[in-house]
Amino acid sequence: MVQDIASNVDVEQFKKDLLNWFIEEQRDLPWRKDQDPYKVWVSEIMLQQTKVDTVIPYFNRFIEQFPTIEALSEAEEEKVLKAWEGLGYYSRARNLHTAVKEVHETYHGKVPNTPEEISKLRGVGPYTAGAILSIAYGVPEPAVDGNVMRVLSRILSIWEDIAKPKTRKTFEEAVRVLISHENPSYFNQALMELGALICTPTSPSCLLCPVREHCHAFHEGTVTELPVKTKTKKQKTLQLAAVVLTDDNGRTLIHKRADKGLLANLWEFPNIEIVQTIKSEREQLEEALLENYQAKVKVGEMITRIEHVFSHLVWNINVYSGKLLDLQEETDDIKRVNSEEIKPFPFPVSHQKMIKFMPEMIVKEEN
Repeated sequence: MVQDIASNVDVEQFKKDLLNWFIEEQRDLPWRKDQDPYKVWVSEIMLQQTKVDTVIPYFNRFIEQFPTIEALSEAEEEKVLKAWEGLGYYSRARNLHTAVKEVHETYHGKVPNTPEEISKLRGVGPYTAGAILSIAYGVPEPAVDGNVMRVLSRILSIWEDIAKPKTRKTFEEAVRVLISHENPSYFNQALMELGALICTPTSPSCLLCPVREHCHAFHEGTVTELPVKTKTKKQKTLQLAAVVLTDDNGRTLIHKRADKGLLANLWEFPNIEIVQTIKSEREQLEEALLENYQAKVKVGEMITRIEHVFSHLVWNINVYSGKLLDLQEETDDIKRVNSEEIKPFPFPVSHQKMIKFMPEMIVKEEN
């Protein structure tokens, strides 16, 4: 593979054309203001499976709240999750928080600058390690994400299935041959930028591409066929029912999810997966609340339907109003809150949409 790349591409000219384009055309992004390894790290974690335009305001607020490794390492997890609220894939935030604590304690607050050390950190895979090392420290390590695989599959005419984990090695090998040792930071960012702005998944702007002359797919007319990617499995759909319960003091019942699994440690309104039975959704909710929370409730009318789509899963949620008649006790994971008290608690997006159905919130909207 290495020999093929060296013989099929004018490596030096490719690097020159790519870097000159990036110097002129790179987007003005907040994490590019300096080469602070911590900020690069935060941005790369946020950008995983999330678009740049979505990440920018989150990044700015996160860095304002946690400007340094020390600040983030000392923060409570709930505050970190609240700052991440709405970005999704919350395991990213928990892993980042855990890894930053390790950097603070083990590496005296300095992000490691070697592949061996940085790869040991929680949530730092080959791509993130390569991105931090190259962008922040100028180490010529590959940072291969979906953008880079798409760009290089077309330029080098690589027909391996990018959905297979082993294929990443092929692209990492290619980057090691092509990468600029003088400016690995700009080189890796340029490949990512090219994939984001020009060499897009559909309808790529080939006539605007700065490395079009080096692109085998362009010359061979195979741009739309690359990259090769097998389809992912069909998403599973779950039917759920949730309830916004209110007691005599206008306070609403919320609970904390388990500390492992999907949306771990986030807060939500009581909800269950609906099963096919002679019992209604209301009855199933009432029984589940009595069993799980020792709460006596009366579930009322359905007030809305919410669909939430994960990468592997779809939630269809029927949301009910209800009355909380009795609660045996509040715990660290089960609380009653009003519309002010609920604000610091981190909720997944689907349950953020339910907050507006709290009675106090409805009154505020009507006024």
